[in-house]
Amino acid sequence: MDSRPVILVVDDDLGARESLGIILEDEYEVLKAESGERALEILSEQAVNVVLLDVKMPGLDGIETLKRIKEKDESVEVIMVSGLNILKKAVDAIKLGAYDYILKPFDPEEILTAVERALERQRMSRELSYFRLEREQLWGASEIVSQDEKMKEVFDIIQKVAYTTTTVLIVGESGTGKELVARAIHRAGPRREKPFVAINCASIPAELMESELFGYEKGAFTGAYAQTIGKFEYADGGTLFLDEISTLKPELQAKLLRVIEEKRIQRIGSARPIPVDVRIIAATNMDLKKMVEEGKFRQDLYFRLNVLPIQLPPLRERKDDIPLLLDYFVKKFNEKYRRKVKGFSPEAVEALKQYQWPGNVRELENLVERMVVLSDGEKTTTLSDLPVEVLVGKDELEEIPVAELGLIKAREEFERRLISKVLELTGGNQSETARILKIHRNTLLQKMEQLGLKKKRNASKRS
Repeated sequence: MDSRPVILVVDDDLGARESLGIILEDEYEVLKAESGERALEILSEQAVNVVLLDVKMPGLDGIETLKRIKEKDESVEVIMVSGLNILKKAVDAIKLGAYDYILKPFDPEEILTAVERALERQRMSRELSYFRLEREQLWGASEIVSQDEKMKEVFDIIQKVAYTTTTVLIVGESGTGKELVARAIHRAGPRREKPFVAINCASIPAELMESELFGYEKGAFTGAYAQTIGKFEYADGGTLFLDEISTLKPELQAKLLRVIEEKRIQRIGSARPIPVDVRIIAATNMDLKKMVEEGKFRQDLYFRLNVLPIQLPPLRERKDDIPLLLDYFVKKFNEKYRRKVKGFSPEAVEALKQYQWPGNVRELENLVERMVVLSDGEKTTTLSDLPVEVLVGKDELEEIPVAELGLIKAREEFERRLISKVLELTGGNQSETARILKIHRNTLLQKMEQLGLKKKRNASKRS
């Protein structure tokens, strides 16, 4: 059996069907239908990945056929093909779920590129559903979205450590999802019905941290008007997540070590030990081993915490996850803000994959939320919607030696880097570059000449 993707060509014109078949048959299994009615019959009989659908046909026209295809199977990607450059038809098709709208006479490369991108979107969508279902079966709903090999190793570790009581140390840069991993471990194990208590050690003043962890008795200090339970008691039977553990002061490190070893706490102002059954998961974005060598973190506590280490890769090392994450966050914020944003254009996705993401997944999530909140209608986010620092890269902008160059030269260098980067992202398309930069094309050409940038012939001449 042919295991290649299946493409269904639907056109009442025999010549168009044959031309599209010749273009596609080397890479795909091609089916053909002369009408919308026949196309629906084929879709009922076998699985199809992508449909190339003519707009104007006798009987069931392309728009109505598209509607019925999506009602039958939403996962089938549809590319509309038309000899009519009618904006309303294109808008109607996109609203009904079409992936693209291509005009006749078509270029073979344009057809192949559109089909390839449609198949990629279909694959990403199906993988996202698979990974979400797989995780929910293991440990309940989670926001950990990934198909990266390093993250798959993290998933495996989560399954292995979930049914142990040993302490876990999660190491990763800020924004990589350390708390999500901690919650996943909790949900996957026998403590899932018990409390998961999270505390950010860096966000609480040092003088209040002990009372936050262990609680206090009435009258223990000025302002202690009532007995207060600490995070350890709240987490009894469950999991206590200590984020940014590296910020704990030495005296608290010693008390935490004692609790881990003795499984007992004492409230401030009390001599009575209270037994606690708490699974501790700690997290840090610092090199604790180096801090131990520098005398900034207790070695014995480090060994206690580092029994089962989990290293989370930064987003810049798992960039193939970016399309999945974009899809996930768009759906999340569409639901939250009642929007209908369609997602990101292929060019925008490519630009986001080139960015280094110093804030990791959290920064990406914040960007998508901003795009969704500011969007109007059923919009696709394009290159021109992205912030300048994402298009060029924060590092490149920050590296400009303003003091050395002076304001005028520094501004020229900024413009040179920005224009060069956007030209690169658009494949040298000057009209598109000008649109993204929100300047007239003649202004762009003048700037390129002033800055010594080589003019490139437009990469795209589609009308």
